[in-house]
Amino acid sequence: MFVLITGGSGSGKSEYAESRAVALSKETGLPLYYIATMKPFGEEGRKRVERHQRLRAGKGFLTIERCLNLKELKLPGRGVILLECLSNLAANEMFEAEGAGEHTPEEVLLGIRKIRAGGGHLIAVTNDIFSDGILYDETTERYQRFLSRINRMLAEEADEVAEVVCGIPLTLKK
Repeated sequence: MFVLITGGSGSGKSEYAESRAVALSKETGLPLYYIATMKPFGEEGRKRVERHQRLRAGKGFLTIERCLNLKELKLPGRGVILLECLSNLAANEMFEAEGAGEHTPEEVLLGIRKIRAGGGHLIAVTNDIFSDGILYDETTERYQRFLSRINRMLAEEADEVAEVVCGIPLTLKK
């Protein structure tokens, strides 16, 4: 099963994704893997990572830090995999010197497809960064186009797609 979960900042998408992963792990007996993609920059980034670690505490996740080059990730085995999140992964690939640069969408999609081919279940979290109506600089607009392409392709491939609004998951595809 492949589930894509989206939502705005602070929408509750992480909590929903974790609860789906834990329930699926209990149902299947498969271990829980958490792929953390955020590179914590500054105090705010560090606090965000700590908050997510607190949310996962005691739930049985094996955390794997992977900020770039998802296609090279070797998981310990089949499992229920929670990838948090695609927007961080895309930013890392686009802006880091060792990242994919202009090939970011293709590299992120390749990594996701490789993980899915390994068996098990994948729940991927992404962000809705497209609704604020603000005009951005060229670099930010390119990032938005890249993430939009990734989100659209994965939504097409996903078995389920949900958007979380105010902590309420809305099923878009099932």
